Formats: sequence, C-alpha cells, structure tokens
Amino acid sequence: MLSNLKPQAPDKILMLIEEFKADTRQGKIDLGVGVYKDPQGVTPVMRAVKAAEKRIWETQTTKAYTALAGEADYRNALAGMILGAVPAERLASVASVGGTGAIRQALELARMANPDVHVHVSDPTWPNHLSIMKFMGVPFSEYRYFDAASRGVDFDGMKADLARAARGDIVLLHGCCHNPTGANLTLDQWSEVIAILDRTGAIPLIDLAYQGFGDGLDADAEPTRLVARSLPEVLIAASCSKNFGIYRERTGILMALAQNAEARDLSQGAMAFLNRQSFSFPPDHGARIVSTILTDDSLRADWAAELEDVRNSMLGLREQLAAELRELSGTDRFDFIARHRGMFSRLGATPEQVARLKTDAAIYMVGDSRLNIAGLNRDTVPVLARAIIDAGI
Repeated sequence: MLSNLKPQAPDKILMLIEEFKADTRQGKIDLGVGVYKDPQGVTPVMRAVKAAEKRIWETQTTKAYTALAGEADYRNALAGMILGAVPAERLASVASVGGTGAIRQALELARMANPDVHVHVSDPTWPNHLSIMKFMGVPFSEYRYFDAASRGVDFDGMKADLARAARGDIVLLHGCCHNPTGANLTLDQWSEVIAILDRTGAIPLIDLAYQGFGDGLDADAEPTRLVARSLPEVLIAASCSKNFGIYRERTGILMALAQNAEARDLSQGAMAFLNRQSFSFPPDHGARIVSTILTDDSLRADWAAELEDVRNSMLGLREQLAAELRELSGTDRFDFIARHRGMFSRLGATPEQVARLKTDAAIYMVGDSRLNIAGLNRDTVPVLARAIIDAGI
C-alpha cells in the first residue's frame, strides 16, 4: 500500500532553510524564514510567557483533557483581544492547532455549510492557503491585490474581482500585515470591501496572524472589528505564534460570528465536531499561557510592552533600509519598504535577481522576493541595501 504513495513537492521555504544552514560563508543573512528574530538572530521567549509558564507549573494540578472547543477562559480572552467588545449572542469559537489549523477548520466549516463553496484569495497570498485548498479539493480563484509597479495594493483591481463573488462564497482576507507583500488596505478601503461583501452575500474569512506587528494591537485589529460590526456572518482564524512568540506551541483560534443565537449554536456544535474528527481535544499549554497573560493585568502590560518593542524594532529596520536604498539609488523607489507593515515586504525582484542575492551576497529570501524584515539588524541593513543595488533590483 505505502509504495503506492506519490512523492510530494518539497516546501520551498523549508528547502531554503536547509540551503541556508548548509552555506558555510561568513556573514550569510537569512531573510526567508517567517519568524521574528531579535538583533542577535534569536527568536526569544517573551518575559510574560516565561512568567506565565512558571505560574502554570506551580499551580497546575492535572493534565486531563480540556474541552473539545478548548478552555473558555482562553477563547474569551483572545476574542476580547481581537474583537474588543465581544458579541456573545453571535460568537462561536474553538481553540485550534495554530492559525493554520484554524484556517483548515474554517474551510471545513464553510464546506459543511455550503458543499459548493468557492474561495476567493488574494494574488499573492501565503502559499499554504493555496496548498490547503488544493489538498481539500476546494475550488478557488485569485483576486488582484498587489501592484507590482507601486508595491502597494491594486485596489481598483481588487474591487472589480471581488464584485464577481457569489452569495455563499468565501473571501479570504488578511486582517493586517499582508503576507507576503506587507501592503495593507486603509480603513476607508476596508469599508469599501465590506460594502462589496454585503452586496454580494460573500462571507469574509479573515486570517489574523500578525496582530500587534503592524501599527499596534488595537490598530491592527480595527479592520477585523469593523468587518465584525458590519456583516451578519464572519469567520476569523487567528494565531498566537507571532505576537506571543509561541510558534512551537501551535496555539490558535477559530471564531464564527453568526446572524443570531440559533446560528451561533449550530456553528459552535459544528466547530466542536470538526475538532473531534481532526484531533479530538486541542493542545492546551500554549492556550493556557495566553489566557494566563491576558487575564492578569501585570503580565498583560509587560507582554504588551515587549510586543511594542518588537513592533518598533521592525519599523526602525524598515525606515533604515528605505533610507539606505534612497541614498544608494538616488531615488525614492524603495520608500514602499517603510510604508509596508509586519514582518514581510515583497521587493518586486525577479527570480534571477533573488538568485543573484544568494549567490553573490549569501542573502537568502523566498523566490518571489519576499524578505523578512525581522531577519535583519542595524549592521546587516547596509549589507542588504548594497546587495539589492548590485543585483540590479
């Protein structure tokens, strides 16, 4: 039986990581992997996370199963952080295996509700969005999003494509810090997208993986909150990997906002059922860390302060890189880097130029020229800027 399996295409980002590890050159720079790194190149455990883990270790009395939906304290605390005022009469939620698990469960839920569901996804998007949908056999189409000339959002193209969505379709939107481009909608543009969704009857699925990495916790959540206030049905898949730095704990949440209490209860039952079919009970350690932090004023304040330091560090690197490139190129064509938000920016380089960065300068980034700003520090920014110019980007 097993010999009948087909070889799977290797993950390009994971291949890039292995290639970087094998490179023996001094001064090599990894801008491919999608994790935050401090100036020393370390993905640190946050202070509040360490304190929460210590408290859990000292007070936890059992490792028995949690609920199918995960602990209510975790789901309520995270819903409050994301939505602000939580509409309890509309909200169903379940803990998930990371943000990726939440995306998968959201698509399963959508297919349960509408077997003919069609998903509209931005061009480009996180590659795993497409991989999951292809594996599930869920049909999808891409809507225009990134403008290669300005490195901003092609908003007119986006609106024209979304206007063709049908009632009951899913529109997958990045809540903030678009991956892989770093280009984001303004709140006014979000309002126009909401009007299109309301008119077409399509359902938004918001992927919120980087809350706190862009313009701040509340500012990054405001588009999601606006959508939640404005439309009768909304799906939200959120991750705690980045903003709590607990990547390996696989901590996420899927939320469904329904039209009324009856639809909420149906959604809650279906989401718990999907958890049971997929993995029974969700992982608890990361969720307990998050709920311990969010329900303790002192820990929450310390976590928020450290997260703000992380955000400002990335903004500073963006501004430094844009300034270096402005000086070296004698133009402002790289100023988009300072305008982008989150860990990533798409440079708009060709695959050949990306390959030249790797070959000539030992600088590794994804083939579509997505670079991880958090992979830089103040000393490596000038190195990258010079290499970008030398590569002819």
